[in-house]
Amino acid sequence: MTWTTDNQKNLMLFSGRAHPDLAQAVADELGIKVTPQTARDFANGEIFVRFEESVRGSDAFVLQSCPYPMNQWVMESLIMIDALKRGSAKRISVILPFYPYARQDKKHRGREPISARLIADLMKTAGADRIITVDLHTDQIQGFFDGPVDHMHAQGQLADYVRSNYGTDNVTVVSPDSGRVRVAEKWADALNGAPLAFIHKTRDPLVPNQVKSNRVVGDVDGRTCVLIDDMIDTGGTIAGAVKVLKDAGAGDVVIATTHGVFSDPAAERLANCGAKEVIATDTLPIPEDKRFENLTVLSIAPLLAQTIREVFENGSVTSLFDGSA
Repeated sequence: MTWTTDNQKNLMLFSGRAHPDLAQAVADELGIKVTPQTARDFANGEIFVRFEESVRGSDAFVLQSCPYPMNQWVMESLIMIDALKRGSAKRISVILPFYPYARQDKKHRGREPISARLIADLMKTAGADRIITVDLHTDQIQGFFDGPVDHMHAQGQLADYVRSNYGTDNVTVVSPDSGRVRVAEKWADALNGAPLAFIHKTRDPLVPNQVKSNRVVGDVDGRTCVLIDDMIDTGGTIAGAVKVLKDAGAGDVVIATTHGVFSDPAAERLANCGAKEVIATDTLPIPEDKRFENLTVLSIAPLLAQTIREVFENGSVTSLFDGSA
């Protein structure tokens, strides 16, 4: 008897319940469908997931954003990975557009956790072979996962939007603190060598989500300031930075961020802080009650779809950034 097998790879996309619109947009970009599944919560909060199609031998991509309540979506991701592993998926890639617990990437004081590392360990233990994420809070989180990590950047899309709508002649790139100056330098290069400035600020390590912005370092007088950050949570830091820039004589202030967490009262603060426009991507769902008049949301789906395609075809993810990733 002669045995023949079909060795063609089979790409399958799976979506958690946190951000199904993004998963559908990625599927549309790829020309495939999101694999149907049953997912429900028991009365005591337990999560149940079952996929409605065979996953045996598949190249599985699990897409899960982690907005509030974050812990539920982290747990659902782990359960989905476990279901795929036990269903004999060949390779499991987890797409976390917003990496959970990314701010807890080091110990500031004794007896504190490094929760970002714990998330990586949990994903690996559940069965993840690869992680794909967008704009980590700090680059070193890539080293927490024992396997390939594709660290994608939304800067290209955000910078293209700024260039198209505001030009580059009178633009200054502003970092909200000294820690993001390296990122600001990349933005400056993308905006034809725009000058840099940063906000000198202080933060109380004992009080979360509260920052006191002090003064701006750099020339912003009369210039269009592009204020960048990887995420906006409650909006206190960014709103304070806008005030400092305005007090220093800045012209229009445009805020650009990858992750719009927008915990209350972020929407109110951003709408009233004096910024001309707030540009974010949809790595996290931004419901209507968190949207405001001067908010622009760009789709991250094309970037995620390109990344999935390169990974699936054993291509170069770095090529998506012209070799600079």
